[in-house]
Amino acid sequence: MNGSFKGHAMVPGNPKYESAIVRYGELSQKPDDVRTPFERDYTRILHSRAYSRLKHKTQVFFATQNDHICTRIEHVNHVSSISVAICKHLGLNEELALAIATGHDLGHAPFGHSGEKYINQIISRHIDRDFGHEKNSLRFIDKYETLQNSKGFEQNLNLTYAVRDGIVSHCGEVEDEYLVPRDEILLLENIEKPNENSPYTWEGCVVKIADNIAYVGRDIEDALRLNILDGAHEHILKDLLKDYVNIDIKKTNNTSLIYHLVTNLCDQSSPEDGMHYSEDHLKFLRAIKDFNYKYIYGNERLVVFHDYARLILESIFNMLLNFYKGPDTIEYIKSHYLAIYPELSSTFINKLEKYSDLGGLTARNPRFKNKVIYQLENRYDFIVAIIDYLSSMTDHFAIKIFDELTTF
Repeated sequence: MNGSFKGHAMVPGNPKYESAIVRYGELSQKPDDVRTPFERDYTRILHSRAYSRLKHKTQVFFATQNDHICTRIEHVNHVSSISVAICKHLGLNEELALAIATGHDLGHAPFGHSGEKYINQIISRHIDRDFGHEKNSLRFIDKYETLQNSKGFEQNLNLTYAVRDGIVSHCGEVEDEYLVPRDEILLLENIEKPNENSPYTWEGCVVKIADNIAYVGRDIEDALRLNILDGAHEHILKDLLKDYVNIDIKKTNNTSLIYHLVTNLCDQSSPEDGMHYSEDHLKFLRAIKDFNYKYIYGNERLVVFHDYARLILESIFNMLLNFYKGPDTIEYIKSHYLAIYPELSSTFINKLEKYSDLGGLTARNPRFKNKVIYQLENRYDFIVAIIDYLSSMTDHFAIKIFDELTTF
């Protein structure tokens, strides 16, 4: 352990600490709670339903029948493990990194990156807005996801600024520059694009880097398991390792890639120079990503998968759009669609009742103490409600709803 960043850890005494622990809303504080603010964020994320759903959301190979293909929850755990290891070595706050890493993919679309692309296409056709999973993750942790408090009321997560910032800042390629945290306190909801701003904390920078490290090798392992890649591709990978970083190993797998990238990052990084790789490891990481795009992400076997995901998401969206009747929408769904599409109708109604201002037509359940985010007389809000509902789905639930729409 070199601990070279210890004086920069986000802990009491850091000049940024008080702003880092500011919460989005009120959160009751138990007098005997032994957790730090970031530990509390971690447990709130861990206990959320959005975190539970990650086990049935996938990344590249969606809705696979193979139990050993990486799910979102596995990916989140990989990012957490890598982040904690880096923070432990450098002397940063492991609790903060763990909270950011565990929550960074909450609210991610079903069907992985393809699902995100298709939802973005859908929403852009209807309202002046785009869909990015890092922005949607912030929306989910701020406005959508809730937990029951000790009295049984549903409340928003109300996470700290540093955790929210790390989540919305996690996306984007990081290998092209020396990564250092910014000093400005930004209104996080206004961040529009990946890499528009660096994270507010060094721990956020660690998670941003760990997210990249975690997937490049695992996507290769998954592709080998599904016979997307074969022995010839493995030889290409071993040659890349030998040519770029002069490492000769018998098997190129996720473990070996993580080890070499993390070790190099920790050796090269310093508070003065920022977080970065050596030039040879930087070139190697770029080569591995190029390999993945060439041989995995663009593989012809995924085309049918992608078309299927698009059909499912567009079909559900179009059906729900037909449900809209302004302030009378909920009653209209109950009277016209509940008997025909019971799963779709009931689950969507539940979301509308939880997050809408019902305007006195129907009393809002008193246990809902979360923020109201939809006004049903506003068609724009209704479209946003559909997008929220779609992005909250797991791969399996989206397929289940699609099957309901196509079953007579």
